[in-house]
Amino acid sequence: MKKKKTEQNLSALRIIPLGGLEQIGMNITAFEYEDSIIIVDCGLAFPEDDMFGIDLVIPDTTYLEENIDKVKGFVITHGHEDHIGALPYVLQKINVPVFATRLTMGIIENKLTERGMMETTQRKVVKFGASISLGCFRVEFIKTNHSIVDAAALAIYTPVGILIHTGDFKVDYTPVYGDAIDLQRFAELGRKGVLALLCDSTNAERPGFTPSERTVGKTIDQLFQEHSDTRIIIATFASNVDRVQQIINSAYKYGRKVVVEGRSMVNIIDTASKLGCLNIPDNTLIDVDRLKDYPGEQTVIITTGSQGESMAALSRMAENIHRKISISSGDTVIFSSSPIPGNEKAVTNVINKLLLKGADVIFQDVHVSGHPCQEDIKLIYTLVQPKFSIPVHGEYRHLKAQAKLVKELGISEDHIFILQSGNVLEVTPDSAEVVGDVPVGNILVDGLGVGDVGNIVLRDRQHLAEDGIVIVAFAMAAGTDRVVSVPDITSRGFVYIKEAEELMNGASAVAQDVLFACRERKTIDRIKIKAAVRDNLSDYFWKKTQRRPMILPMIIEV
Repeated sequence: MKKKKTEQNLSALRIIPLGGLEQIGMNITAFEYEDSIIIVDCGLAFPEDDMFGIDLVIPDTTYLEENIDKVKGFVITHGHEDHIGALPYVLQKINVPVFATRLTMGIIENKLTERGMMETTQRKVVKFGASISLGCFRVEFIKTNHSIVDAAALAIYTPVGILIHTGDFKVDYTPVYGDAIDLQRFAELGRKGVLALLCDSTNAERPGFTPSERTVGKTIDQLFQEHSDTRIIIATFASNVDRVQQIINSAYKYGRKVVVEGRSMVNIIDTASKLGCLNIPDNTLIDVDRLKDYPGEQTVIITTGSQGESMAALSRMAENIHRKISISSGDTVIFSSSPIPGNEKAVTNVINKLLLKGADVIFQDVHVSGHPCQEDIKLIYTLVQPKFSIPVHGEYRHLKAQAKLVKELGISEDHIFILQSGNVLEVTPDSAEVVGDVPVGNILVDGLGVGDVGNIVLRDRQHLAEDGIVIVAFAMAAGTDRVVSVPDITSRGFVYIKEAEELMNGASAVAQDVLFACRERKTIDRIKIKAAVRDNLSDYFWKKTQRRPMILPMIIEV
């Protein structure tokens, strides 16, 4: 008979963030105890400006793949892309059950349906207050508020103690849909004793409390009243169902028809409506083709593109390339979101283009955050009273800001852990320490390719973007060192050839001199010949232009 472990000889719990730290996005954390691993969230990140051609960035899950026999399931806190977007990719390698609340699961199922993965993926919808058992773990879903309906915090019961993962949350006493955050449950768990709290850090630098979502509804209603004689176009996050609900409420109040534009917006509104998370009065929604049947002042367009995304509906309207909607002088365009860090320039570009078209653009005071400010964070810590603090969700400065708050609340510095992605934090009932690292990184998604664009390809793309390319083509007799044609030089993104004949003639002469020297040395190795041409032309172009284009020698065998 197996001897039951006492508290003194318990194994350590391992907390392993595989993404979501030092950045906004790509949230995924593994919790491991002996032969059991559960994964909280599985998000993507959007590419940086220098990731040319990359569509999405997903986490490296090598550690999970190597320990696939231990993995019991994915537990998802809410339906934002930075928490669920990588699931369709990761599930292809780690096919384990997915657990989530109602709307979150509905959005996940949309993604799985698109990829034909519904039949192969086990899914279970979990209600607030309910628990699921996964190996050595039991996970309880706790009601929270966020900028998407059905967000949950997780109480993770482990052999070494209770952990709480807040997910993304805010404290909203008057939510648009559903109940307020279940602060009572946080307090009850705090009285039982919480070993560690993993808390959202996104707004940890902001003082005060995060305002209720309903405050935005009042602003939207006022804007509808003030702009009763214009067409209104509102851009917001597709996933912000509560915001969409308030826009629809105001549209209905003022007798306006609503058009929804943007594929992600249409999908989420359809899912939320079917699940009863969104109430749309009869005959309020109309198809975009029916816009022409109504005067502008009787319509509202809810659209994607609040972050300046180049292919989103609002950006296409601003660029005059939307097939069915064009911006007219006198339109009122409302940005009901704040730019995500890094998107400010893209948003400003769209605003300027809209203003040039004569639109009245409103982009202040029409948004509240879905994340906790400093006083909200303090409230959760005061209720939970954890032994250890593990700030999550945010860049290093956000994690550091939460750590400073936590110290002010009386948690000692050696009980606060600012982790990096890949760190392995081992926790026992009495101690916690970082004991090592596991492989982590970015897997780049480009079209249908997942992971086939690595650092070398990305570096080549960056090189091409910075200085362009020069192609040097010449013919050689097969198997000999004899050159049978003058080098032909073509460039793209480097110089305009018609205005740089002298430069290109000089480059051709340099290439001919190199080929002549190779023949003098009786060099027939094509790799060596290409390298000599590339190196000498690189030096030539640097001396003449202070630029280093990518040089691609091409030998045609004849």
